[in-house]
Amino acid sequence: MSGDADKRADAAEMKLAASPWKPFEARRRERDVKRGAVLRVAVSLFLEQGYDRTSLNEVAERLNITKPALYNYFRSKEEILVECYRLGQEKAMAGIERILAKPDTGLVRLRALIRHYCEVMTLDFGQCLVRVDDHVLSALARDQVREGKRLIDRYFRDFLTSGMEDGSIKPCDVRLTVFAITGAINWVGHWYRADGEMTAREIGDTYAMQLTGSLAVEET
Repeated sequence: MSGDADKRADAAEMKLAASPWKPFEARRRERDVKRGAVLRVAVSLFLEQGYDRTSLNEVAERLNITKPALYNYFRSKEEILVECYRLGQEKAMAGIERILAKPDTGLVRLRALIRHYCEVMTLDFGQCLVRVDDHVLSALARDQVREGKRLIDRYFRDFLTSGMEDGSIKPCDVRLTVFAITGAINWVGHWYRADGEMTAREIGDTYAMQLTGSLAVEET
């Protein structure tokens, strides 16, 4: 009897003993939070002083960790930059998906995309798309990043084309018009300041109307 009692006591003690390791989900969430912190610090430095002049040592110092600890989350500076690009493109695509969910005219969709993309250009990861040259990447990484940029560009062209087809937009050269629109929006990423006179939403609203004013078919 005493043997059985001892076994039960040992089992109870083992059950009550807390594991020194966190549950898998908690560890994964913690890792995601730390990866996010690395990306936010890195993109801030890339925009502040340039990709080439930013070292992983500086990123680590800002995070109060060692450079070897940084390698637990990213294998290289290039991998960090690729992820920054991906997050910027992801933010752009999230807005496009919302636009596509509504059965609007091409003009309405184009204006909505201009508003949204302007707002993306006011975010660090959005600014990274236009202020950090992708020529610094290896050929494979550069191709992946440019494919994401082409996808966003395609939706500008699609909305403009559909607007001409449904009669909400005047006939125009799609390629040149999209170059003009996206070129203007991309510059927002260069000059925007959070403490400026206009909010991101105000800039988006203004650009949406000004960049499509000569394109819109007047309603009768």
